[in-house]
Amino acid sequence: QVQLSESGGGSVQVGGSVRLSCALSGRSEFNTYTMGWFRQALGKSREFVGRISWIDGLTYYSDSVKGRFTVSRDKDKNTAYLQMNSLKPEDTAVYYCAAKVGFVSDSSNEYHYWGQGTQVTVSS
Repeated sequence: QVQLSESGGGSVQVGGSVRLSCALSGRSEFNTYTMGWFRQALGKSREFVGRISWIDGLTYYSDSVKGRFTVSRDKDKNTAYLQMNSLKPEDTAVYYCAAKVGFVSDSSNEYHYWGQGTQVTVSS
């Protein structure tokens, strides 16, 4: 059974940076997987942030974070990362990592495995 465990997050001031980590377990390799990052602000629906294809590292981002956030992965550590720079108050949310088998997707409904979520709060 694939499991995802998130770490990082916390409170940061506007313009600051935070890095989230997502450790994958339950398999020896994840080359057939896509890793996604999503967020959910209070009272809002879950929103796609970015994704990475595990095998080749290709990434894709939502327009709201493009140029500020970076998704990466370390295949040796089976860990994905979300580096968030130039943070804004509207980035405040619970952030989730997720994994799916097969083709890349921006839809949370297509992701099979989820981390527990971690709160990021950006204050001015």
